[in-house]
Amino acid sequence: MSGDTTHELNRRSFLKATGAAGAALAFGGVAAATPGRTPGPKENEVLVGVSASAPDLRAAVEPHLPSEATVVHDNEVIRYVAVAFPASADAARSRFMDAVTDADHVKYAEPNTTHHAFLTPNDPKFSSQYAPQMVNADSAWDTTLGSGGVTISVIDEGVQYDHPDLTANMSDAVSNHGKDFVDNDSDPYPVDLSSEYHATHVSGIAAGSTDNGTGIAGISESSILSARALDAQGSGSTSDIADAIQWSADQGVDVINMSLGGGGYTSTMKNAVSYASNNGVFIAAAAGNSSSSSVSYPAGYSECLAVSALDADGSFASYSNYGSDVELCAPGTNVLSTTTTDRGSYEKLSGTSMATPVVSGVAGLALAQWSLSNTELRSHLTNTAVDVGLPSSEQGSGRVDAYNAVTTQPTQSTSTSSTVDGSLGSSYDSDCWSYGWNYASPSQVEVDLSGPSDADFDLYVDDGTGTCPTTTSYDYRSYSTDSQESIVVDTPDTSTDLTILVDSYSGSGSYTLTVTETK
Repeated sequence: MSGDTTHELNRRSFLKATGAAGAALAFGGVAAATPGRTPGPKENEVLVGVSASAPDLRAAVEPHLPSEATVVHDNEVIRYVAVAFPASADAARSRFMDAVTDADHVKYAEPNTTHHAFLTPNDPKFSSQYAPQMVNADSAWDTTLGSGGVTISVIDEGVQYDHPDLTANMSDAVSNHGKDFVDNDSDPYPVDLSSEYHATHVSGIAAGSTDNGTGIAGISESSILSARALDAQGSGSTSDIADAIQWSADQGVDVINMSLGGGGYTSTMKNAVSYASNNGVFIAAAAGNSSSSSVSYPAGYSECLAVSALDADGSFASYSNYGSDVELCAPGTNVLSTTTTDRGSYEKLSGTSMATPVVSGVAGLALAQWSLSNTELRSHLTNTAVDVGLPSSEQGSGRVDAYNAVTTQPTQSTSTSSTVDGSLGSSYDSDCWSYGWNYASPSQVEVDLSGPSDADFDLYVDDGTGTCPTTTSYDYRSYSTDSQESIVVDTPDTSTDLTILVDSYSGSGSYTLTVTETK
């Protein structure tokens, strides 16, 4: 799609408290602050309003000061003085505010409270965007713009990392800000800027530079790592994508964004997302664009959070896949973002590919504000989502909300773990375990298997059946090429015991099985 013409509009920050705006004006009657008075918030000060009937502001207040307090500033025009107290004198400060209002000429006494700027970014195309506003990112930015210490790996085509609205936020962890798995080299730059633009668009949505006076505003100021696993035609092999997932996890990224899909379930991809998830990475994946009643893979893997798309009016996008695996929805239709310079640098595109980096960007904002594991982050984003009145098969838990994600204290989870040891003698051997619940309604259960390094044990789980799974009939499976397996089940069915099969694909030895419930 070609870039749309947009009207440029200069933006500025303004104070939350309208009356405080007067502090920016150059009043002739404002006295200089006492030397040593620090700029910025002054939480230990009291502002005392003095009536015009008093000939001298300071003289009206100073006789009533306790020994530890000092007048540090006065304003003759709007007639107040600022009284500073030591940080440890909360009780004295409170007593002073109560008492001084009884003095002659004193109209009020109040804390010198702190105000914050409402950030409206100065990016000239922000007024033509709607996705950040729909998910309340512009409100979230008053709390945090995000942090370069949070890294989002974009597994996609190559990112044009010298784009003027991306270059400042590209990760410096590796040379050329990433790796090319298609051409097997260290430079993920697009090979054709006219046709290879998808990843550049995705990156701008998640983490285009905000408030830099250029172009659009990204959801977060996270760092971007480019893992080029799709070619200039937008296609890529399972192996290249799986390698990119594993490599991204090894770089220590916090978030993986996969605006890609197709090919169905594969064990290789499943093992790759399991590896990343087990290494603490939050993975957001596009539900798909075929109007199907089930999400595509990799979004269908339990390790990935599947994202569906909304139109600009908040309705469900007709092209978006849906189904029980959808966890969040986000704006995806006609989303304005960065594109390659050969295509005009900015354009609008549609798809669950565009909705997914909105979620990744919000994840980046949340991680800049809170210390969360990948599973905690996933729960936090779903817990703070906004119900937009769609069926759960279309919206999951709701529309992702940046403001809620950065201002809502994450729920403190409670967990309990049970461990059992066992052994398997050969590839014909397996053990079935039954687990009785500790919590009535756990939000999540995680089953972890740690087996011998020279064998290949696999893990199978049935949820809510009460019968032991088999290697051909199961609800969940972790089937990697070693004996380190993990399965996570959200909102498990506690009406019956959880049943677990540990099976030897090859080899023998001892293993440890751990079940962790979280509520």
